[in-house]
Amino acid sequence: MVKVVLSENFVALTGGCRELHLPVDNYRDVIAELITRWPQLEPLLERSSVAIDGLIYQDAMYETLQNDSEVFFMPRIEGG
Repeated sequence: MVKVVLSENFVALTGGCRELHLPVDNYRDVIAELITRWPQLEPLLERSSVAIDGLIYQDAMYETLQNDSEVFFMPRIEGG
């Protein structure tokens, strides 16, 4: 099962859930499952970065996951 960890800014929208395990094979399925459970997360997910197994992605839509992968959502990193 893929471990999904949500940053603090998600917790208010998930009823306090910060970590869950999902039986998914790719990042698209993680997003779909999160939106199914908590539709109000969709705008926040669109503005977030994600780390998969320690690598940060701005767009991970086509990334595959392993059974022991960890997906961590965080606010998008922006510079100027």
